[in-house]
Amino acid sequence: MEPWPQKDQIAAALRQISAGFAALADAISADPARPPADSRHRALIAEWGRAGLTRAEASALFRKHGFSPQAAGGWARGDWLEVRDDGRRYLTDRSLHWLAEQGAPDDPQPRD
Repeated sequence: MEPWPQKDQIAAALRQISAGFAALADAISADPARPPADSRHRALIAEWGRAGLTRAEASALFRKHGFSPQAAGGWARGDWLEVRDDGRRYLTDRSLHWLAEQGAPDDPQPRD
């Protein structure tokens, strides 16, 4: 018998608390001159396109658009990007469909 039968629930709750603290820190330190997160998401996805990026390239692209490189892990868990057998990171159809739905003509051209 496990000494902590609720350990999975506790771990999940701690992850939620951690994400909440990260969101709070972002809100407190937000630069009012910086574009909103949705605009930065659109720009990141548009620039990435259908290209396969190495881990370093993906991290650099996240940084360029004002996101932590660690955000890629959340994107992968949320089915926004995937790591394929070649080790490169690719946006999923979900990401590309979301971008198309946004109709953002001012964003940079994809890397394709």
